[in-house]
Amino acid sequence: MRSCAVPLLLGALAVATAPAHADETRDRALALHHDSIVIDGHNDVPTVILDFGFDLGMDGAEDSDRGYWTYFFAPWLPGRPTGEQLRTDTDIARMRSGGLDASFFSIWVPPRHYDPARPDITRARALAQIEAVREQVRLHPEDLGLAVRAGDVRRIAADGRIAVLLGLEGGHAFGSDLELLRRYASLGVRYVSLTWSFSHEWADSSGDDGLHGGLTDFGREVVRELNRLGVLVDVSHVSDATFWDVMETARTPVIASHSSARALAPHARNLSDEMLLAVAENGGVVMLNFGGIFLDARKTSTLRLAWNWLVRCGNPTTVAMLADHAEHVARVAGVDHVGIGSDYDGTLFMPEGMSDVAGIPELTVELARRGWSNSDLRKLLGENVLRVMAAAEEHARVSSLPESEKD
Repeated sequence: MRSCAVPLLLGALAVATAPAHADETRDRALALHHDSIVIDGHNDVPTVILDFGFDLGMDGAEDSDRGYWTYFFAPWLPGRPTGEQLRTDTDIARMRSGGLDASFFSIWVPPRHYDPARPDITRARALAQIEAVREQVRLHPEDLGLAVRAGDVRRIAADGRIAVLLGLEGGHAFGSDLELLRRYASLGVRYVSLTWSFSHEWADSSGDDGLHGGLTDFGREVVRELNRLGVLVDVSHVSDATFWDVMETARTPVIASHSSARALAPHARNLSDEMLLAVAENGGVVMLNFGGIFLDARKTSTLRLAWNWLVRCGNPTTVAMLADHAEHVARVAGVDHVGIGSDYDGTLFMPEGMSDVAGIPELTVELARRGWSNSDLRKLLGENVLRVMAAAEEHARVSSLPESEKD
């Protein structure tokens, strides 16, 4: 295994010899970052909150090897940590340090809680996770506020708090029950990822070979209902065929809540250039996943993932790689169609210096060094997503009007 000593030594030397203007650029970029509305499109910490009793007011950054991944996949192992003992990517203190004004918290039903023959189990898990997140808002009213509209995000940010948004990761959480989907929306869910990593009864996933060749007729009805409700349709995790069916059906801008560019890292969950152009034409936003398996072509297969886990110290994911994806999406789709969807507490190999939510400003700094304007940076950090949310809300408002009042 390669040692970290040489890379660290070279990094320190580079910092020591950096020109003064580099520090000025960094200072300006950080000021711009903390003055902007910054929205993260995908964070998986709700699983840790529900299953381990983690509280966002806790210090999840403490020096500990008690990450939740091992115990999540093998809950029978001894030594299961309490919430106070966990190491996480996310807590309130680090969200503030990272300049986050809003985050979509992922409501995710794991496969072990999914049984099409027992929808009550799936429903109970999703509702419990929604309640766990809403309870965090109740516990920390001075730091957090629940947002269901773009205007809520702006208001909560202006109050100096962090807007909590809900995203449902996987249509299997409501199956064929549209009334349950409406209930989730009434509780604050503002986007729905149509699939997770497996295909279900009405949509195909990028994680397997599929069942339907895309969306079923009911799947198209789901997309139309989401449009009517003003809930964003999320195309992260869906198969290519499902993606194209969504683009044909959707009447409001879509998002890819945590996907990057397939041209740079050929992962099935990333979007091809043709897809990027389609999202741009639709008016949507591609929110970049920070995980190394979505940024680095060396890490996108299972074998490469295992190898890089062993030698990760000498083969790191870098901020430059993430910035390359941002620039690629902006170049292909346009800067109006790129955002951030970190996948913190849900994936591996975050860029160096961005191991948790406190590191988000490093992307702003890197893009500023590459010449991105303040206006373009603000778009990527949050304004693009707010625009899409507002468009979905307006469509829902108009859809609810009597036919005689529709323009």
